[in-house]
Amino acid sequence: MKTGTKSLLFGVHQVFWHPLTVCRAWTRLYGCPTFREMLCIVIHDWGYWGAAEMDGADGAGHPELGAAIAGKLFDAVHRDLVLLHSRRYAKEHGLLPSKLCWADKLSIAYDPEWFYLLRARASGELHEYRRQAQSWVPLEESDRSWLRWIKARFTKSAVAQRRKSAGHPRREVNFAMSAESDEV
Repeated sequence: MKTGTKSLLFGVHQVFWHPLTVCRAWTRLYGCPTFREMLCIVIHDWGYWGAAEMDGADGAGHPELGAAIAGKLFDAVHRDLVLLHSRRYAKEHGLLPSKLCWADKLSIAYDPEWFYLLRARASGELHEYRRQAQSWVPLEESDRSWLRWIKARFTKSAVAQRRKSAGHPRREVNFAMSAESDEV
């Protein structure tokens, strides 16, 4: 079974638990999500299904599936909310990340350490994430040390971006969705 699928079934992006933590983060940053925003929160990572790596070429396109669903069900605003939840995807397209990006990053603050690490180890994601961060947290340090570092980093960036964007409306975008697309 591929890492992306394991992530959705029992890993970091588990389809029942992860949306709950993202919803808590959204509420902290923006207030209670609307029904449409809540559905976007639920589906935003579904594109990880079948991805060999979370941040590899196939994982990089993960927002496109949820964005296509949101676009069909709602409108371009909600499609872009999901599509641009990935900082990488937004940057590659010269756009600003959506509000969902920051709620997604802050969601890790609502994960108990033991539960996050259990899921990340079981799915195989932890190895990939630790490898990516080894310049900041050496692999010799504990998984718990890495998690505390990433929680602090993501919390700080999410809160800072929320403050920074408070008076700055996000540039509107209108992506033409194609059936053959990718992202992280």
